[in-house]
Amino acid sequence: MDSEALVSEYVLLGLRFDRLVSGFVDSYTGDPALRRRVENESQPDPTRLAAEARRLRAELPEAGLAEPRRRFLAAQLTALECSGRKLAGARLPFRAEAEAYFQVTPMTGDPDEYRAAHRELAELLPGRGSLTERLTAIRSRDLVPAQRLKVSVQALSSALRDRVRSRFGLPVQEVVEYQIVTDRPWSGFNHYLGEYRSRVAVNADVGHGAANLPQLVAHESYPGHHTEHCRKEAGLAIRDHQAEHTIFLVNTPQCLMAEGLADLGLQAAIGPGWGPWAGEIFADLGIWMEGELAERVELAMGRLLTVRQDALLMLHDDGADDTEAVAYLQRWLLMSEPRARHLVRFMRDPLWCAYTTTYVEGYRLLRQWLENRPTATSSTDRYRRLLDEPLVPEVLRAELASHV
Repeated sequence: MDSEALVSEYVLLGLRFDRLVSGFVDSYTGDPALRRRVENESQPDPTRLAAEARRLRAELPEAGLAEPRRRFLAAQLTALECSGRKLAGARLPFRAEAEAYFQVTPMTGDPDEYRAAHRELAELLPGRGSLTERLTAIRSRDLVPAQRLKVSVQALSSALRDRVRSRFGLPVQEVVEYQIVTDRPWSGFNHYLGEYRSRVAVNADVGHGAANLPQLVAHESYPGHHTEHCRKEAGLAIRDHQAEHTIFLVNTPQCLMAEGLADLGLQAAIGPGWGPWAGEIFADLGIWMEGELAERVELAMGRLLTVRQDALLMLHDDGADDTEAVAYLQRWLLMSEPRARHLVRFMRDPLWCAYTTTYVEGYRLLRQWLENRPTATSSTDRYRRLLDEPLVPEVLRAELASHV
């Protein structure tokens, strides 16, 4: 099978998974005829989809693809084979499932590190009471009123867009449309529509504070998901005719790379000092934010990142029940009980149960790779590679090993 035919079969395979599980294809900007073809087919059989993924992966070495493309497709097809097996009823150890999906091994965190973060927060947070109460109090102080949410998001987006356009570059016609929604399970979501357009939905029910909105906008738009989609569409998909980048699939290494990139977006666009930077933007809107304190609190909270994955492994590897996982999240991540229960429901969802790993291990791996770079390579150049190249976790680990 030649390279063009193999890539076409890969795209069709991804579209067929979306027939089985709505939302499996996060975005598709490729040939509409392929989607129509799949829509007119009979319902796919997950066992056959797994076998097709295995067959395509076996044919990769003879397809004449350049090594970065072969490596990307091999990683994606390994993940799709695992998804097919799971949908067909196979029972897999959770860590093995996550490794097949994301090319990483989920690891538990260190409670001593969590205790150190709690001690740091105890020194930072004003007031009396428990850490959870004090954290809730400080976050309620900079709560953005629902009626001011859209204008706040747009102001941050405009400022971040200017930074990203000058630092990384953007297609001239790109645009993000923001919508304020309610009754959603997430705080924000990027719907990439193709042709350099995104629709970003922000959930007003969450109760967004001025301290968390910069991270949300950077994650979803500039230089996160929207920027990555735009640059890969312009470069890999259109300029280089690599049709595998016209489709974005859930539970694949593609997701881990994208979530890690997006979570590091605020650091890449602004860096240290983002709190006072955001505080000035909110001040122009008449919204209070103590920028320096907010940044220090969020930095301390970042040391608790792995708590979510601990709870995930408790549920799926250790046989813990929901009540135990909720209590763990409340204790270490300082969550309210309703928020902890909501997160546990997400971790129990058959499609999304492993996805928490993309945020934890994706951030951890990509941050290490960005920080441990060759002396002559700037952080901007390093981040640009994430936006532009078909990198996978095994490549980042290899580069880290060779740099050491």
